[in-house]
Amino acid sequence: MSITIAPFDATDPAAIEAAHRVGAAANDADVPDYPPFCRRRFEAMLRHPFPGTVTLWALARLDGVPAGYLALDLPQLDNTENATVELTVHPAYRRHGVGRALHEHCLRLLREQGRKRVIGMTVSALPDGPARNAAGGAFAAASGAQPALVEIRRRLDPTGVDQAALDALLVGARAHAEGYRTLRWHGLVPEEYVADIAYLDGRLSTDAPLGDLNWEAEKVDAERIRGTERALAARGRRQYHVAAQHVASGRLVAWTLLDLGPSADWHAFQQITIVDPEHRGHRLGLLVKVENLRHLLAHEPAVRAIDTFNAAGNSHMIAINEQLGFRPVDGWTDWQLTI
Repeated sequence: MSITIAPFDATDPAAIEAAHRVGAAANDADVPDYPPFCRRRFEAMLRHPFPGTVTLWALARLDGVPAGYLALDLPQLDNTENATVELTVHPAYRRHGVGRALHEHCLRLLREQGRKRVIGMTVSALPDGPARNAAGGAFAAASGAQPALVEIRRRLDPTGVDQAALDALLVGARAHAEGYRTLRWHGLVPEEYVADIAYLDGRLSTDAPLGDLNWEAEKVDAERIRGTERALAARGRRQYHVAAQHVASGRLVAWTLLDLGPSADWHAFQQITIVDPEHRGHRLGLLVKVENLRHLLAHEPAVRAIDTFNAAGNSHMIAINEQLGFRPVDGWTDWQLTI
């Protein structure tokens, strides 16, 4: 058997199509409850990268047949010694050396780019959860990577939410949030709030539990927020936001985001939720999450599943999510390899 690896980019539609087929097959096999692997999102990853990121792509062929791909993200604005990787092999061609060849190619690129660490993620089964293929974690461990952060994916079925219980949570949160008001919007961050959102977004990389990941604070400003919005729009993502505003100062001090893509109107992701440390203790995280759940469902009534990821040690956010009805599905490990 012969394995060849060739770089590709946004100007190579045949390679993009081949890599997308690999990703779609892996998605269906490894996380069958996920939405379909979105073609629009995949193409946009090549044509409209996130600001401050350069991605190197490579396609592996086994005896001429597309069998795997590599996407290596190289941060440019911060974390310039780090990289993140997505290494995907078609289920039909696993255990044929394709993953190993892509890994060796990845190491060559990392050394050429002067990167010291690379981070990748794998899925695993929970004791009472659905079956998951453990090959990804075994491959990461065999490559010398170390498990640096354990996360749990939880899912909410909004059709089963007890609305009376949700009302009670909202009343309790508002009682602790005197001096704050909530704001909501769909899509782009209003211009008057973009600086506050940039500050909150930047805090996520310092405030969220990172385990043993070697990841420095990200430099987020209004320009980066706008660039991210353009990249997400190219992917067809629809975004729903709720923020808490400190009335006395006018500043946004808490923010949460839900979004969904064009391939499945039944599925959404609970993304960032962050509260400024100076304004914690007022149940603002719970307040904005409950209001945003209802904000989303008012506009996207077809949603039947909302997924969120939390570090296993993030007990505060896990408690909030479980109050809302999120329940564990599977485990995800961030592996870190030092070059």
